[in-house]
Amino acid sequence: MDESNAKLFPRFSVDQVKAALIDTPVVMVTGPRQCGKTTLVRGFTSHGYITLDDDTVLEAARGDPSGFVRGLDQAIVDEVQRAPDLLRAIKKTIDVDRRPGRFLLTGSANVLTLPQVSESLAGRMQVVNLLPLSRAEIGEKKPTFLQKAMAGRVAKTTEYLIGDDLVDAVFTGGYPEMIQRRDRQRRRAWARGYVNAIVQRDVPDIAELEKMDQMPRLLKALAHHSGQLTNFTQIGGQIGLDDKTTRKYVAVLEQLFLVRRLEPWFRNRFKRLVKTPKLHFLDSGLLAAILGTTEERIGKDRSVFGPLLETFAFAEVMKQVDWLAETCRLYHYRDKDQDEVDIIVEGEGGDVVGIEVKAAATVTASDFKGLRKLSAASGKDFKLGVVLYDAEQTVPFSERMFAVPISCLWA
Repeated sequence: MDESNAKLFPRFSVDQVKAALIDTPVVMVTGPRQCGKTTLVRGFTSHGYITLDDDTVLEAARGDPSGFVRGLDQAIVDEVQRAPDLLRAIKKTIDVDRRPGRFLLTGSANVLTLPQVSESLAGRMQVVNLLPLSRAEIGEKKPTFLQKAMAGRVAKTTEYLIGDDLVDAVFTGGYPEMIQRRDRQRRRAWARGYVNAIVQRDVPDIAELEKMDQMPRLLKALAHHSGQLTNFTQIGGQIGLDDKTTRKYVAVLEQLFLVRRLEPWFRNRFKRLVKTPKLHFLDSGLLAAILGTTEERIGKDRSVFGPLLETFAFAEVMKQVDWLAETCRLYHYRDKDQDEVDIIVEGEGGDVVGIEVKAAATVTASDFKGLRKLSAASGKDFKLGVVLYDAEQTVPFSERMFAVPISCLWA
């Protein structure tokens, strides 16, 4: 099904788009294919709609970018990464006429990282990120978890996802097509087809890769390392790629919003911290499909659920960061003693929130070891440390340290 025909869910990013169109000449909504970008932008009916997924339109845009743009005003251009030279043409027309709201673009690749368009629209364009649906959007209620956490408080809820219901939510992920398919096998079939389409169609649009046939195998290898420290030599070695090639190919997958590197948190005076990034997939449903993990397998071996739940929580936090008025950055923490914190949110002023994810129904004091070290390292900037777990009760463990039901993440 085309994403424009998918069930409509409220998208909390729409307010950012509305605000940007009032004062910015070009607004670009970026995110993975099939996450709902087209549905969102087509809601702005004052703008005419053009998609570069139409081969005839694409040929015209690539053949004469300036001529293509010349006749456009208050236009939506969908999937603009397929003709990156359009951005230069848009820059030229914006330099002549800087009226706000002239162009509303979507991109299924982070075109700002492409060398041919770097700095083309600096100062002329606002980028709004749109990821697959969050649990808060599915529930049609704006979340307060991260906002409260940055103020040192724990969000509360009376609606819980636990046990098998939580497993089902993690396996479903946030893509509208996955959510609409109630049959688990049909979800997995869609996810596998989606990944194949991305590799075969979108990768060639943004990069020339000599070993394209290795991309599916690389994705599988990366899936087995999701949530772990990245060792590109080791990952690439599994499929016959050297370190440099592996890094290049992973960067392409990052541009296509399939994976994201999570940089380590550290402050200069702390020498014992591991300074290697982790790698995360951006949707737990896709990750489960690539791994071939099933609910039945988790029923027999709960340890398999941990990396999927961490991916699920990471994606939820990422989405909330984009909705905050304050600019926040995401990190992870690990020291030489192997104590770690899965997700760290750091605000503009240095405020720190630590989030550990545990795929269990019980929490012990030892689960806070990494959070206590993070608290010591960040001092007065430390606002809150939480261990998210599969239960219904919020339990204080010490000052600013709580075991928190994972359902509070979208409360």
